[in-house]
Amino acid sequence: MKKALLAAALMSAGVIAHAQSSVTLYGRVDAGIEYMTGIPNATGAGSSSRFRAESGDWGTSLWGLKGVEDIGGGNQVLFKLENGFNLMNGSLQSTLFNRWATVGLANPTYGTFTMGRMLYISNGVWDFDPFGQSSWSSASLVRGRNWPQSSNNVAYQSPKWGGFDIYGQYALSNQTSWNGNGSGPQGREAGLQLTYTSSLFQVRGIYDEIRNPTSGMLNGADGAFSFSREYTAAANVFLGPIKLQAAYQAIRTSGATGVATGTPTTLDHEWGGVTWQATPALAAIAAVYHVNGNNGAGNATIYTVGGTYNLSKRTLLDIQIATARNSKNANFSLEANGVGNADNPLPGHSQSGVYAGIQHSF
Repeated sequence: MKKALLAAALMSAGVIAHAQSSVTLYGRVDAGIEYMTGIPNATGAGSSSRFRAESGDWGTSLWGLKGVEDIGGGNQVLFKLENGFNLMNGSLQSTLFNRWATVGLANPTYGTFTMGRMLYISNGVWDFDPFGQSSWSSASLVRGRNWPQSSNNVAYQSPKWGGFDIYGQYALSNQTSWNGNGSGPQGREAGLQLTYTSSLFQVRGIYDEIRNPTSGMLNGADGAFSFSREYTAAANVFLGPIKLQAAYQAIRTSGATGVATGTPTTLDHEWGGVTWQATPALAAIAAVYHVNGNNGAGNATIYTVGGTYNLSKRTLLDIQIATARNSKNANFSLEANGVGNADNPLPGHSQSGVYAGIQHSF
């Protein structure tokens, strides 16, 4: 009996030794000072300006836990939990793990499958945005359409095959109607991303749709901004210390009726920019973002320059100077504000700003 127990203990020890696992605490803290003009004053008849201590202008302040367990045969179990927070006042962004809360399986031959809450697939433009989706960048002129989170999601990331890889997401509405009927906070969401990467260039195509949780339709009260289909084509070109980036997005609704003038049912969004890595520590960036909406929504352009200086591998100083120019009927902000946000400039007015800060990753 004792021999049998000893043998079982030795076998158990072998399994424990084989199943290697690790958990990593990681995060990013970002803070700075922002000055912005073109903010409507208290009477709404003119414009004002302000200084503001800001967290997350260059990149969201966040913290998270991620882990992996090797279960043999090249297979791994992995998880990721991540929350964004405001560094200036210490407050969490909505739920505890509002950005990522996933668990899944990975295999180097077959790819990675995950389930849970995650950044939505439209965030795939991050790799092609000269300012890396900072607060004033590719999310601004589509009022945040490019950086939402998605719950009830299942996702698959393929390995690379000859430079190609595929990523897909499918998020259930968790309602009695498949697309959504008002009994839950999220409608059905889905997307597919195809990327080709070489040493000289990288190209990516993304299709995604976000459905209205109330009706299950691809439209909402703000037109194309919250619930719509989005088609993205983007490219990076690597020329030594120079990186060129460009993208085009077609954002479309369907089934919208009785839409008020000034509410767009289609948006055409494009941008281009260049990053010059002048030294291993210093990078200079310039970009232009433009959007055009139908149905009298007008158009707007953001012109911006900036850069970073790395004090170390984990810490950088950053600066961005930008201006948003609106056509007669448009009121797009430098920020990714919703339609009715009080910080949006008056129709036809511009908005300008400068941000300088520090960011540390751990």
